[in-house]
Amino acid sequence: MPKNKPTTRHTRPLLTLAISVAALTAASQGLAHAASVSTWDKVAQCESTGNWTVVSANGLYYGGLQISLPTWKAYGGTTYASRPDLATKKQQILIAEKILAGQGAGAWTCAPGTGLSTDHTKPYADSIGAYDPNTATFYESNDNVNVSGSARFGNPGWLPLAG
Repeated sequence: MPKNKPTTRHTRPLLTLAISVAALTAASQGLAHAASVSTWDKVAQCESTGNWTVVSANGLYYGGLQISLPTWKAYGGTTYASRPDLATKKQQILIAEKILAGQGAGAWTCAPGTGLSTDHTKPYADSIGAYDPNTATFYESNDNVNVSGSARFGNPGWLPLAG
């Protein structure tokens, strides 16, 4: 029975180099992790003529981005709706972002030419919130620090709880 050749100080750098090249190659071919709403609109235009409530003729793909039901479920889409075509455009895009991160742009046959693999813009701005105890008002802001909503709840002096 042949013995395995031990890793020596001469072969270890080559092994490290090979692993590094493989990692860099994977990263360069890497999966896109975000795309703007306008890019998702281009994908939807190709996939479903931009109809966010459509079901494919064969009944296997749903919504503007033509997501299959097993994929919708696997990426958490049922937190929004039982099928993609029953979810809002924003909800479909939020799940599509997860699919894009997990499978890459190749998950959509219409991806080439839409910019899906090269557009790395988040489709929706993150929101932050603040609470003013003097007025018992909550404020929500987007990345641009513009107030996008507010709500009054409770009485001045009450403290907000999360849970």
